Amino acid sequence: MLGRIRTGALLVAVVVGTVACAPAGADLSADPAADPVADLLERTLPAGPGGTVIAAHGDRIVHCDGFGLADREARIAATCDTAYDVMSITKQFTAAAVLKLEMMGRLRVSDPISTYVGPVPADKQRITLHHLLTHTSGLVEGMGDDYDVLSRDAMIAGALASPLVSTPGERFHYSNLGYSVLAAIVEEVSGVGYEQFLATHLFGPAGMTSTGYVLPQWERERVAVEYDPQGVDRGRPDERPWAADGPYWNLRGNGGILSTARDMFRWHRALTDDTVLSANARSALFTPHVAEPGSQESYAYGWGIVDTDHGRVARHDGGNDWAFAMYARSLDSSPDDAVMSFWVSNSAYREPDWNLEDLEPDLTLNLLDLARATGRP
Repeated sequence: MLGRIRTGALLVAVVVGTVACAPAGADLSADPAADPVADLLERTLPAGPGGTVIAAHGDRIVHCDGFGLADREARIAATCDTAYDVMSITKQFTAAAVLKLEMMGRLRVSDPISTYVGPVPADKQRITLHHLLTHTSGLVEGMGDDYDVLSRDAMIAGALASPLVSTPGERFHYSNLGYSVLAAIVEEVSGVGYEQFLATHLFGPAGMTSTGYVLPQWERERVAVEYDPQGVDRGRPDERPWAADGPYWNLRGNGGILSTARDMFRWHRALTDDTVLSANARSALFTPHVAEPGSQESYAYGWGIVDTDHGRVARHDGGNDWAFAMYARSLDSSPDDAVMSFWVSNSAYREPDWNLEDLEPDLTLNLLDLARATGRP
């Protein structure tokens, strides 16, 4: 399976009107009438797919619950703590790792990749880390299936030998390969494995104990099974061909991280202050650098940025042929008023019954709007 991701999702509609608001301290988990988010999901989602949705305002989770089944055969329900492959949402962790190394004085995003990957061909000598972070390097999208056996060295050699699709810095061209090169640079500069660096410098400080490739030592029942559009069981992400320390290098660094909704909330909170990144590093992470063709979004470092009536929203989706996820957070609010949403399904497509990707723009902004309203006293 080759990872398929949609960039430039049309996240421009803004929810207007009055939404029901639960009183502060109310139990929002009992029924849809008491939980505006549950009511929205009941009205929006078709019967059949499994997944999890979280929405939060400030430091308060206003909704976190599963829908459907994480494992149909074992009849395991999806919950707030079910772990899923977050797919291309992984890229923001890679971007944050690069910025963390810049904070540590170990690299600069303006550095050419030749500083870290050795001699490079003439056509790639102008490629910088900034170009990789913003998908403007000109590198191809990828070099094969996500689960092909591919070492780090072979990935780097293939990247350097591949023809460029555009001149470095010239235009946006989404490249999973570019983010795998960044993960390799994180390893080269830090002297530790990619996942270990994330765990030590990002996930640990953020309190994210249920995020990673293999370090969380997943209990099998916690990880969602994915299902294809025909309803066929495609297994759990970590049961597919992986190396001992995580996915091979067609996927590592650009996708494949497993996480839970609760941990994605913790990540959002960590990005509201200096927990993992300084103010300057967070500014770099969320600064829009390049317009995404055919979209009203611009790409920052591992995030898409879009303007709404409530200010800027940072977002990124993740998808493959079976699952889909969307993560979004407000940027122009104080930490106490910032909102976030994350939703994911292990069965996003079922022919001809549903395609949850089509629901994404309205569903995501509705979730943010309800979180904003519900979190107020």
